[in-house]
Amino acid sequence: MPIGRAWSVALLGLDGRLVEVEADLGGGLPGIKLVGLPDAGLREAKDRVRSAIRNSGQHWPEDKLTLGLFPANLPKLGSGYDLAIAVAVLASAGKVPATRLLGTVLLGELALDGRVREIRGVLPGLLAARKAGVKRAIVPSHSLVEAALVDGLEVYGAARLRDVVAWLEGENALTRPDPPVEQEPPEVPDLADVIGQPEARWALEVAAAGGHHLLLSGPPGVGKTMLAKRLPGLLPMLGTEESLEVTAVHSVHGALSPSAPLIKVPPFIAPHHSVSEAALIGGGAGIAAPGLVSRAHRGVLFLDEAPEFGAQRLDSLRTVLEEGEVRIARARGSVCYPARFQLVMATNPCPCAPPREADCSCSPTERRRYLSRLSGPLLDRVDLRVRLRPMTAMSNHESGEPEPTEVVRKRVLAARDRAAARWSAQGWKTNAEVPGPALRREFALPRTTTALLDRSLERGTVTARGADRCLRIAWTLADLAETDEPDADHVAAALEFRDRRAA
Repeated sequence: MPIGRAWSVALLGLDGRLVEVEADLGGGLPGIKLVGLPDAGLREAKDRVRSAIRNSGQHWPEDKLTLGLFPANLPKLGSGYDLAIAVAVLASAGKVPATRLLGTVLLGELALDGRVREIRGVLPGLLAARKAGVKRAIVPSHSLVEAALVDGLEVYGAARLRDVVAWLEGENALTRPDPPVEQEPPEVPDLADVIGQPEARWALEVAAAGGHHLLLSGPPGVGKTMLAKRLPGLLPMLGTEESLEVTAVHSVHGALSPSAPLIKVPPFIAPHHSVSEAALIGGGAGIAAPGLVSRAHRGVLFLDEAPEFGAQRLDSLRTVLEEGEVRIARARGSVCYPARFQLVMATNPCPCAPPREADCSCSPTERRRYLSRLSGPLLDRVDLRVRLRPMTAMSNHESGEPEPTEVVRKRVLAARDRAAARWSAQGWKTNAEVPGPALRREFALPRTTTALLDRSLERGTVTARGADRCLRIAWTLADLAETDEPDADHVAAALEFRDRRAA
């Protein structure tokens, strides 16, 4: 009998490889053998596929069946190959014509009764298939809205295996995606809800304008969490490529909305302090899965009660903050996930954290031990540090009504546009992305402007990394002030942000 062939996609992180599924019948006693580095979930596909074929009105061949997945040295994970395996078996047995299989990828898990179930990673899988030159794709019906996000690919949705068989025989048409409907972006909390705290509000605006990391310190109930939750509303909507990049990460994680999968608003991820290091950074058995830092890509990662996370988990963020990606090596392969996010941390000034600082019962040793959980190297990567003060009144009559998100957002977007235009030749979009050498060479400021920063370096009150971050903040302050380059006041204000202590 001829060898049946179908095609699927293997994912290693967000990178996909086209996989050829071969089915060969005959040559020995009846049985099934699956080769090509399958994992435990894929090895069980033999039983799922056999039951699905029988319950779809097709005959399961009684000969020896050998299933091969090429490339053979590439690890194959999960149940997304079920549909391709079933079609390859039927093609090998001569039950379906193979004319439509060439140039088509099949993704989906099979239930025992022949239903095609949704799987994770449809979007990055189809992006890889398009890159490999594939023209058509068949996916589970529940994943059709997600699959339709990939332009240049003819996408079909299948609810059952028998529908795919009928389509291959030319007897029916599979489901096609509906025309895209513009979805209203989800509502984000308004900055006008925050009473007082003008200094912290200004720091939040600077952080949004430049893409800077932020540390908020203060007693409980002064608005640290409220401010952090309002940062995504100040950020620009994600562009087309950014949306696909973020959506692909969430697709692999299995956290997409079935009705509106495309993520256009910067994500806001706020893990509990009991989160494991593998869940935070990424990991797991076999090929590592994306962590929460990757789900926060192009958005905000908020660590409330940051010292409670522990030094090991916090320090694991240091390399991620510098490089904007996570590289995880395992015995079966290495993966790389994007993780360019804005880090916002909130902390109390001491363990007892009374409403009034004068009521603190902690000894100096206890305060130092508590705050030392935020290590110096981690804090050196946090651009803005702000101390919030206790509220003295619930009325805003003296200071006027607080500015809403929409007003502040206009200033943020204008500042970001100025920065993007300035760095466009180098490919950077925000001031926080600019490397230190570029700030010191191509865009060096006059010595009169950086005199205060130079003295701080000489006295050792700021590190070389901290000096680079001061320059980035100064450029952001200049963008908000609509000036061509920072002056001495901007550098002094940036250094003041850097010099603030959490205690």
